[in-house]
Amino acid sequence: MITVRVHTTIDAPVARVWAAIEHIETHTRWMQDAVSIEFESARHEGVGTAFACLTRVGPLSTTDHFVVTGWAPPTLMAIEHRGAVTGDAEFRLRDVGGRTEFTWEEHLRFPWWLAGPVGEQVGRPVLRRLWQGNVGRLKALVEAS
Repeated sequence: MITVRVHTTIDAPVARVWAAIEHIETHTRWMQDAVSIEFESARHEGVGTAFACLTRVGPLSTTDHFVVTGWAPPTLMAIEHRGAVTGDAEFRLRDVGGRTEFTWEEHLRFPWWLAGPVGEQVGRPVLRRLWQGNVGRLKALVEAS
């Protein structure tokens, strides 16, 4: 299992950053690897929300399945990965003097066909770079609004 953690400080209050992430279907606007999102539950927000995300990283693509396991607006969204890649993730938002510290942390386990633990070690820097770009896009999106 690997841990990937990225963060940024966004020049906007926590409530405004939360407003930009609370609608899960809009994550494709700032997550380069999220191609499309389809809900698998009647809920579209809060604990128990289930969704599938077509994910593409370079030449690899898969449909990942997620369930929201934590929801504490405006400071926490947690999910569980239930697809080929398993694990959990959190978005944490923290006020720092009227600005928002946004942290994205994931704990992931790769399947054997992605080379398991070896694939995890190779994938960690790729995912970190990709997700750092994602949080940069979120920052730009929020600060432009």
